Amino acid sequence: MLNTMNSAALLMPTRHLTRRDSKTLALSALGGALEFYDFIVFVFFAAIIAQLFFPPEMPAWMRQLQTFGIFAAGHLTRPLGGIVMAHFGDLLGRKRMFSLSIFLMAAPTLLIGLLPTYASIGAMAPLLLLALRLLQGAAIGGEVPGAWVFVAEHVPRQYMGLACGFLTCSLTLGILLGSLVATWIHSVYSTAVILDLAWRIPFLLGGVFGMLAVYLRRWLHETPVFLQMQQHKTLAQEIPLRKVLRAHRGSVVRCFLLTGLFSAAILVLILMTPGMLQKLYAVPPAVALQANNLAIVCLTAGCILAGAGADRLGGGRTLLIFCLGLLLSQYWFYSQLAAGVRDFQLNYAVTAFFAGVVGVVPYLMVKAFPPDIRFSGLSLSYNLACAVFGGLTPLFFTVMLDWSPMAPAWYVGTISLLGAIAGLVLMRRHI
Repeated sequence: MLNTMNSAALLMPTRHLTRRDSKTLALSALGGALEFYDFIVFVFFAAIIAQLFFPPEMPAWMRQLQTFGIFAAGHLTRPLGGIVMAHFGDLLGRKRMFSLSIFLMAAPTLLIGLLPTYASIGAMAPLLLLALRLLQGAAIGGEVPGAWVFVAEHVPRQYMGLACGFLTCSLTLGILLGSLVATWIHSVYSTAVILDLAWRIPFLLGGVFGMLAVYLRRWLHETPVFLQMQQHKTLAQEIPLRKVLRAHRGSVVRCFLLTGLFSAAILVLILMTPGMLQKLYAVPPAVALQANNLAIVCLTAGCILAGAGADRLGGGRTLLIFCLGLLLSQYWFYSQLAAGVRDFQLNYAVTAFFAGVVGVVPYLMVKAFPPDIRFSGLSLSYNLACAVFGGLTPLFFTVMLDWSPMAPAWYVGTISLLGAIAGLVLMRRHI
């Protein structure tokens, strides 16, 4: 891995951040936020979608389970979309795939907002929803790893952690945007109006603004690293994925585990906990969403600080510090809820801040692969992890809650402990 890091350093000379770097980060982050909003807003309206896209005589738990199944299906197509886009990203350029991915996300999101429901077309409604969700999964599979590679290869190497943390922060802002829109919809409209028409608004907004992001990405430039590889004819001479599997299997496994563990933690803490608050502890939906909004703001700050910490302290030490903080804070948060404490907002916010450890993960992943196969290696690791952990976690979480209200604490706590151990290992390797 050290050789990989050295070869990457040769292609990223030390310099200060420029105005052009800042513009690239801002446009990349804006597009990432909008695209992640498009992908994640589905979960905020899962209960509504369950009522509209499945037979009314079906038991409520079965409708909810099938809706989460469609949500999970989006994760299953991530590896295919990510691998295909990464292949051409390593051979033809990062920018082309970076622009294509956001278009492939915006169009299906817009179409979801226009879909007829089960009452209009019967069983075709959930099938069309599933097809569009699969397209969304393929698009996000190329967007997220492509965005990390794109920003990391644009900035000076001493700012790679900050750039990766900032980009990851934009993805969490996409979640915040979805939560804010959901809060607004539920505050302004009655349940009857939401079921009738207002549920479409978040998807239509996402599609329109996604198309705007496609236009804005026209102003981005190809990464200096890729241009240097083109100039010096050091692009991959074989299929990039083949080289990844032949020479970098260890890096794939490490990145797979890191990504999978922390994507599962985010799913539980940020996306699933608001529903748990309402179901188990009778927290009003508006209060749960407001607490979730504050938590996402703190998560965003944690992402940036974790990324900046990787530049200053190293990836391993930053990983260790944040994982220990997450281990302690999440246990306190869930145990206080189980004990009947209803003033939970501050505990939730602190836990979410330490969940910002996800900001250091892309830094470690970008450094794990050489530039000529970086996109493919990162995409394979990330998307396989998201397919496995992201696809199974919502279903697993539902089963766990029936077992014990403290089950999320043990789940996230195990993830945090494993992450702390990984941080110690990386520290010993001076990473």
